[in-house]
Amino acid sequence: MQFPAPMKPQAPPMGTATAQPMVSLVIFLFFARGFCTVLLDTLIPKLKSLFELSYTEAMLTQFCFFLGYLIFSIPAAYILVRIGYIRAIVLGLVVMTTGCLTFSPAALLGLYPGFLAALFIMAAGMTIMQVTSNPLIAFLGPSKTSYSRLTLAQAFNALGTTVGPLVGAWLILGSAGMPSAGQPLDAKNAVRIAEAHALQLPFLVIAGILAVVAIIFWANRRHPVPKINVINRDIFSGFRLLRNYRFALGAISIFVYVGAEVSVGSIMVNYLAQDSVLAITPFRAGQLLTLYWGGAMCGRFIGSAVLRSVPPGIALSFCGALAALLALLSAYTTGTTAAVAIIAIGLCNSIMFPTIFMLALESLENDKPNGSGILCMAIVGAAVVPVITGAVADRWGLAFALLVPAVCYVWIALYGKFSGRHSSHNIDTELTRQRPVAETRRLAKFQDS
Repeated sequence: MQFPAPMKPQAPPMGTATAQPMVSLVIFLFFARGFCTVLLDTLIPKLKSLFELSYTEAMLTQFCFFLGYLIFSIPAAYILVRIGYIRAIVLGLVVMTTGCLTFSPAALLGLYPGFLAALFIMAAGMTIMQVTSNPLIAFLGPSKTSYSRLTLAQAFNALGTTVGPLVGAWLILGSAGMPSAGQPLDAKNAVRIAEAHALQLPFLVIAGILAVVAIIFWANRRHPVPKINVINRDIFSGFRLLRNYRFALGAISIFVYVGAEVSVGSIMVNYLAQDSVLAITPFRAGQLLTLYWGGAMCGRFIGSAVLRSVPPGIALSFCGALAALLALLSAYTTGTTAAVAIIAIGLCNSIMFPTIFMLALESLENDKPNGSGILCMAIVGAAVVPVITGAVADRWGLAFALLVPAVCYVWIALYGKFSGRHSSHNIDTELTRQRPVAETRRLAKFQDS
């Protein structure tokens, strides 16, 4: 099987005036992705109570959702270079809409595996959008502001994750009906099915919105966007990019980052509701979850400006180290201190994903779509790390489980330090020093022609 992979330089980044309408549309995709993803954080405690699950079993929702990134990222890159940015986005939106609609039969049957299947379908569409939108937003404008532009787009992603918990707490955690241990089996099943039915509405609304957005993108399918010049290469060609140490370490960093971020968000409702922390209802804890994602949103707007002057590796290293310290502080304290510390991790998360993503991609020159596919595969960390966190929580408690994301953040801090020493600018400068003067002049003359 042949896999199209970019070999020739893509079209140069578009001018600001030409790109602005498409930038706005793509930024809305970031918002929609964040909103849909964070609903899982309020869905987990609901399904855990409805189906009487352990923490490990409840984390299967994250496992099935983010497993899609591992399975579909390379096919998504294949689709991207075959049909282009806009059509790939439309396809991703259609698949996501199908996944949202699948929640209805799952709710009618009241089956936990049905919800997992719906999440898996949603993940397929979201993976296509992720693989497509990240490099696209980087190309829609001057290359020197690509870090800032992607961070700004991620800020709107964080806006979606900030609004999502409020909507999820109201629509998903707002009802009080739950099966109790003393109920007969038939009564438990009746309550379970009734509560499962209440989960249909938010996902039906999301399906309608996604369908409208797909129509808008289809209507703009001829809007000028950078083209991808490709030649055929086998389907596993993208994995050869892992020979680039900086890119490979970046992929691992994406893996541990999304794993840590999702782990913290997934346990937070149950964590804050504990008697040793805030002793509040799941509904109230679900509302406080918005502060965690809101911190990420505020940090990304700030980071979009800061990264114009601060080297990205230094900023990433600082945020990773601070997040690790906050996770440890929350794990070893109680009450308000523990609550504030775990919520504040969201602020540290702010710049991590876009910065890691661009630090890894900038060393690939003309292989960015394949690189984007590999990096999006690494998002499967959000399937693996939360399950590990849940298993630790089942055995030693939620506080001790925070050590898992703490270790992940330490790795991210180290990657920031490494990438700062091995930036593309430093590498290019060193190569220029080593190149003979005659060759430098020859290349400069060739580029000018």
